[in-house]
Amino acid sequence: MTDMIVPSRMIGIVSLAVLMFGAGAGIGLLAQPAGRANSVPTRADGTCPPGTTEVRPGRCQAPEVPPPSILDYRPRSTLVTAEHLVPKAKFPVVDIHSHTGPTPETIDRLLGEMDALNLRVLVNLSGGSDPAAIKQKVDYIRSTPHADRFRVFANVNFDGAGAPGWAEKAVADLEASVRNGAIGLKIYKSLGLTTKKADGTRLKVDDPVLAPVWDACARLDIPVIIHSAEPKEFFSPFDYENERWLELALFPSRRNFSPGQPSFEEVQAERDRMFAAHPKTRFIGAHFAYYGHDLARAGALLDRLPNVTLEVSAVLYEFGRQPRAAREFFLEYQDRILFGKDSYQPQEYPYYWRVFETADEYFDYYRDYHAFWKLYGMDLPDEVLKKVYYKNALRVTPGLPRAGWPD
Repeated sequence: MTDMIVPSRMIGIVSLAVLMFGAGAGIGLLAQPAGRANSVPTRADGTCPPGTTEVRPGRCQAPEVPPPSILDYRPRSTLVTAEHLVPKAKFPVVDIHSHTGPTPETIDRLLGEMDALNLRVLVNLSGGSDPAAIKQKVDYIRSTPHADRFRVFANVNFDGAGAPGWAEKAVADLEASVRNGAIGLKIYKSLGLTTKKADGTRLKVDDPVLAPVWDACARLDIPVIIHSAEPKEFFSPFDYENERWLELALFPSRRNFSPGQPSFEEVQAERDRMFAAHPKTRFIGAHFAYYGHDLARAGALLDRLPNVTLEVSAVLYEFGRQPRAAREFFLEYQDRILFGKDSYQPQEYPYYWRVFETADEYFDYYRDYHAFWKLYGMDLPDEVLKKVYYKNALRVTPGLPRAGWPD
């Protein structure tokens, strides 16, 4: 066996290591990578100090060069997987959550985009609280050859709720809007967050002064689609552990964690109590009622309240990052989920089709600031797709077009 030759300048170091740690220590010291000398121990809570990352159990290290910002780090994936792009939905779709409606200047473009995507009906939730504004929108739609492609929901002006005569006027305006062609009521997220009562206090979602509005919707046989709260992390501390940090940094108005603001749990609890207090009214939880991050909680809501359904707008990132659990949820609650998109961006719809219709793996979401993670397909069965795309919407919303749908 050839003897190991140690350079003379290292003899002292090796000897010291042997004296301190035993015969095996010197060889281990020589094998130590250069970078490990710069590592530091994890903190008492097991996390790494700022500016470092764990390189071995219990050891953290800073990179040799300055790290890129969250905006500039865009790694290329080397993963090679099957790709099944879905530019057009497999079955016709009701988009129950849009804020776009046709005008003489936009209708031809909209129809071309909708046909390419297989969007059969686009529902504009921004009809307004003025019955005359509703009439103007609906009359234009009915004057075109495409009256079965568009629908309108009304809104209610909640400012000053609780003042004498407020409820009577709100209900009368809603009744007039329905006579003028509105097929539902849309509630904006300001209710429960920023809207004030007549006395200046926050108007809670379950405030009894609103009961006449919910009861009127039951009597008028129209659904209420309600956006309450925001994603849970919008109410959490604005720190580097918040998975929505970039979105909150880009849009300060989405930060809901200042002193005096209601918490996520407060607003959600108010809304869910309101659902339970009005069992004859059909409610659609916009954005999956913001329970997409907690499917067990979403299921418990549906189990407890048969008058509630959910729609998927603007939360595709929740389903695409947990495709197996989401698939099981969609199978179990296939009669309680509607399709919605929210922002009308034709190039973004195919991401929904791909998540719902394929088993593709590890593909991009369409907005980095919503989700830095990748998506996976849920591969839903045809019958579930039909229910999510149009059948459930037809059941929940009687004012939608009834003819021409596949079985």
